[in-house]
Amino acid sequence: MVGSAVAYPRVTAVNESTGAFWRVFGMILLTVLLLQILSNWANDLGDYENGADGAERTDRMVASGQLSTAVMKRAIVALGALAFCCGLAAVGSAFWESSRLVEGIAMVGLGVLAIGAAYRYTAGHNPYGYRGLGDLMVLIFFGWVGVGGTAFLLSGKWDETWLLPGTWTGLMSTAVLNLNNMRDFNRDADAGKRTVVVALGWHKAKVYHLLCFILGWLAWWVFALVIEPGQWRGMGWIAIINAFHFVHTWRVWRCNEPAALDPELKRIALSTSVAAFFILLAQTGGTA
Repeated sequence: MVGSAVAYPRVTAVNESTGAFWRVFGMILLTVLLLQILSNWANDLGDYENGADGAERTDRMVASGQLSTAVMKRAIVALGALAFCCGLAAVGSAFWESSRLVEGIAMVGLGVLAIGAAYRYTAGHNPYGYRGLGDLMVLIFFGWVGVGGTAFLLSGKWDETWLLPGTWTGLMSTAVLNLNNMRDFNRDADAGKRTVVVALGWHKAKVYHLLCFILGWLAWWVFALVIEPGQWRGMGWIAIINAFHFVHTWRVWRCNEPAALDPELKRIALSTSVAAFFILLAQTGGTA
């Protein structure tokens, strides 16, 4: 949604009709949702196969015995194929009329890398999530690639300042992952899953969590107020979510029991999605 928001004024500047914009946006959104589900399923499978999840994880489909590993693997392959087809349709719709073959191939390549990254987080041989690289991959693919790639697909142009809203999106997603790993701190440490939280330790992980929000929101406000001043409406709503996020960091700072973070995980994931939606509305005219 953030990538679509930053691209919208560039699209409408050259074309009053926004039908193509929303068509491609819908396909991109579906692709992103499929990639998120793929990542969750691969995490379910990978953590079981690597010993991080046991039968006590009743919320996990494979570990709890609700699905066999074979069935989950087939489901992941099918979902990956569907995500690829949706992404291919988005690229084709964006570049078909302009016949920009090189750009189209590059975007398809990024899509394939994103599918691979979603799977390899905890699944497969030597998954990168077990080596503390999950946060970096989230910043790259959910942040810079997600926002920049979406904006490029929709507008056909590239602007390096898009790295700022990409940083916001990436660091908000990283914060969600970090909080998830803080909740699972003891279990991951026992299983040898060396997440950033396990590597840093409990207290430093809280500092890291706070820095994700400080740097993420700083990147957003520099973009909205300095790079593109006066172009964004409804910033009051986004500022409220910004304030809520820092209240959240205070709750996390005071928490000393990993399992107690589960309610905060739900709140931060939902509020970040709401913020992204308001950012989209701020450009497309839905916010006064």
